[in-house]
Amino acid sequence: MNRPTFLPEAAPSFNNEIVVKADNVSVFYGDFLAVRDVSLEIPKQNIVAFIGPSGCGKTTMLRCFNRLNELIPNTKVEGKITFYETDLYGTDVDAISVRRKIGMVFQKPNPYPKSIYNNIAYGARVNHYRGNMDELVERSLRRAFLWDEVKDKLSDSGLDLSGGQQQRLCIARAIAVEPEILLMDEPCSALDPISTMKIEELMQELKQKYTIIIVTHNMQQAARVSNLTAFFHVETNDKGDKTGYLVEYASTKSIFENPQQQATRDYVSGRFS
Repeated sequence: MNRPTFLPEAAPSFNNEIVVKADNVSVFYGDFLAVRDVSLEIPKQNIVAFIGPSGCGKTTMLRCFNRLNELIPNTKVEGKITFYETDLYGTDVDAISVRRKIGMVFQKPNPYPKSIYNNIAYGARVNHYRGNMDELVERSLRRAFLWDEVKDKLSDSGLDLSGGQQQRLCIARAIAVEPEILLMDEPCSALDPISTMKIEELMQELKQKYTIIIVTHNMQQAARVSNLTAFFHVETNDKGDKTGYLVEYASTKSIFENPQQQATRDYVSGRFS
């Protein structure tokens, strides 16, 4: 059964240009239906949070936007995802090109075993960057609020940084190739509160240039950082298999203060997790 597209509510602070759209997207791992019939639109230069209980398909859906699910054997994506007017899964679209435009920051910081400088420069070199590399490295680290902390030790290993610094290095690495969208899969779950605060401040700065989609189990974080929130829930079949689906998508204020669906009200009020 097709579901309607969930349209975010217009508000003066929102950029309403749609950068990416999912239309009746379902994801299968072999014969297992992991996510069903998700339709939503992501407006440009906003932060969109995906929330919901474990197993509801938040990360699976996030990974659809830059085709990372293709790296998992026997995965199939049905429906359509467009980046502006381009079908991201079209036969003439290269997955590597998609991942340049739609970058990913993972739950656990994963710097390359290289210097801080080369963590940033590596992706640019691979993509045949022809500009001034020193300027690119500095600009990317500044955007990630990391330059002042590392400018005197760019030759040190990125692995020597603290957890919070490593995550900001990974963000700097992602934005060095000039994507339009940043996907963040629980980017603060392994960090202490101070590092989490820095990442959240960074997201607010980055949304002036990038569109950000974040998966988070922390509802307080979703309420703090996002403009829009999508609540996913899960249903379990007779075999115990869990399938995720989108319940409600609206402004973050509406989701947390005036949700339209009972399941959303139960989740944000803590009646189930």
